[in-house]
Amino acid sequence: MRKSHPQSTPARSLRRVAAVALALSLVSCVGTRKLTDPVVGIVTDRGMELGVSTEFGVVFLGKTTDRGPVIVEAYFGDGPSMEQSVIEPVGGGLFTADMEILLPHVPISFNVPGEGEELEVMGRRGWDRWSAMSTCRSVDGVNGLLIEIPEGFMDSADQTGAGVYRKTGEFTHELVGLVSGKVTIQRDGDAEAYLAVVGADTLWRLAAHRKDKLRRRPFVYREDIL
Repeated sequence: MRKSHPQSTPARSLRRVAAVALALSLVSCVGTRKLTDPVVGIVTDRGMELGVSTEFGVVFLGKTTDRGPVIVEAYFGDGPSMEQSVIEPVGGGLFTADMEILLPHVPISFNVPGEGEELEVMGRRGWDRWSAMSTCRSVDGVNGLLIEIPEGFMDSADQTGAGVYRKTGEFTHELVGLVSGKVTIQRDGDAEAYLAVVGADTLWRLAAHRKDKLRRRPFVYREDIL
């Protein structure tokens, strides 16, 4: 049973969320010049996690909270943009937030990675995006997508929701899942740790939720977004 929390007014919650987002955006002053940067920060009054901007909208795991106002911190070539929205449940432990503007985004792949496939994990701290290569692993008796814990992986609660990608070109990727946390598996007396990934068997829910994608209202043009 989920614990209930005291409710605050939407305006007060948004002010707290905005204050947290501003503080986090000042952690680093180094921008990114990548052609596409789909890594977004999901900031609520209970903390921060990561998400990914996809062709079907922003997707994240709702680890800090699963309801109420949210700031989606997206990154363009000249720095971050903090967009206010409200959390929407998608199902299967996924959440989204509707955006007024078009964000840098990637497609979702529903082609499940196979044993030994090389994948890239991307996250963010402040303005700094980090990435690390990993390998998909199949473990007998374990359902779901597992990857090796890559060297340089930033093991922190605020990195929950880091995207796992298949590279499709020098600067292009497709999303295959979101990191949900570490798992330890006991086999033959040995303990092996992996990263658990929420993959295509759940991400389809976002596509279904956005079935009105081609009928949605037009994105707003704003001069502050190039």
